[in-house]
Amino acid sequence: MIKVKRIYEPAREGDGFRILVDRVWPRGLSKVAAGIDLWLRDVAPSDTLRKWFAHDPQKWTAFKKKYHQELRHKKDLLRQILDREKENRTVTLLYSAKDDQHNQAVALMLFLNSTRQA
Repeated sequence: MIKVKRIYEPAREGDGFRILVDRVWPRGLSKVAAGIDLWLRDVAPSDTLRKWFAHDPQKWTAFKKKYHQELRHKKDLLRQILDREKENRTVTLLYSAKDDQHNQAVALMLFLNSTRQA
C-alpha cells in the first residue's frame, strides 16, 4: 500500500516505510523530527517543473502529465519505492506542501498505482 502524508504530521506506526519525495528539505524541520527512512530527492519533479507548477491547482492536470513524463525516466527510483513497499507492506510518501491534494507525492502515488495496473 502506498499512502501520502504531509511531513509536518507526526510519524505513526501505520506509516510503514517513510520516504520524503521533495527536492528541497522542508523548512523548520530537523532530520530527527522528520522521522524519515529515506530521502529520494531525485524522484521529485525537476526544479523547472516545480517552479512552473508553484502548487497552482489550475495547473494540476498539466503538472501531473509533465511530471509523469519525467517519472518514466526514473525507473530505478520508482523500483526503490516499490521494493520498499514489498518489504514493508506500507510506504508513505512524504511532502511538505500545504495543499494535500495538489502536490508531487499525490502525483507520484497516482503514477505508481497506474503502472501496476498497466
